[in-house]
Amino acid sequence: MLNLLLKSIRKNSDKNKALLLQRFFKTGKGQYGEGDLFLGLTVPQSREIALEFKDMPYEDLNTLLKSKYHEERLISLLILVHRYEKNEPERKKVFDFYLKNRKGINNWDLVDLSAPRIVGRHLYDNGPDSSILHQYAKSIDLWEKRIAIVSTMYFISKGSFDETLSITEQLMQDKHDLIHKACGWMLREVGKKDESVLKKFLSKHYKKMPRTMLRYAIERFPEHVRKAYLKGTIK
Repeated sequence: MLNLLLKSIRKNSDKNKALLLQRFFKTGKGQYGEGDLFLGLTVPQSREIALEFKDMPYEDLNTLLKSKYHEERLISLLILVHRYEKNEPERKKVFDFYLKNRKGINNWDLVDLSAPRIVGRHLYDNGPDSSILHQYAKSIDLWEKRIAIVSTMYFISKGSFDETLSITEQLMQDKHDLIHKACGWMLREVGKKDESVLKKFLSKHYKKMPRTMLRYAIERFPEHVRKAYLKGTIK
C-alpha cells in the first residue's frame, strides 16, 4: 500500500509549485523550516490521496512521518485525523501514535491541520486535562509549543477558554513570531465566541504583549478600537 501511495504522490508532484512552497514555508538556512523539501502538491490533492489510503497501516504512517518530504508527512497526518474522527475505538491509539511521532510534525501547517482535531479533541473529550499542553508550552521545541496553543482551538469550539488563556500567558514572552501569531489567532477565536472574555484578557496583558500577537487578537475589532489598543490608550 505504501508504494501505491508514493506513486500517487509523485504523479501529482509539480516542481514549480515545490519551489514556491519551499520559499513560502521558509526552508532556507536559519529559517524555521530549514531543510524541509516539497513535491508541489496542493492541500486538496493531499486530502484526496489521504482519503484513498485511509486504511494505511501504522507502520507505513510512521515511515511517512519520517519522510524528508513535507507532503508525505502531511498526508500521514491527514490519514490520522480521518481515522480519529471516523473510528471511535481507535482514538486512543491515534492520539498516542501522534504524540509519539510528533518530531515529524515540524511545520506550522502540519500542526494546524492536525493538532486541534486529534490532540485538542482527545484531551477535551477525556477530561478535560490540558496538563500535557502546558508541558509542551514549556518546551524548547517550536512545534511542541505551537501544538500546545493551537490544540486549544477544540476547547474554544466547545466554549472552554481557560486553557487558551493560561497557555497564552505561558507563551507571552516567547521570542518566535510563529508563536505570537498562533497565540493571537487563538485569542481572536476566543473573541468570536465571547468578546467580553477576550477584552478582559487584553485589559490585563495587551500592553506587554508582542505586537504581532496583539494585532492578530484584535483583528476583528473596529478600526478605531484597534488603533486605541495599538497606541496603548485602552483603559
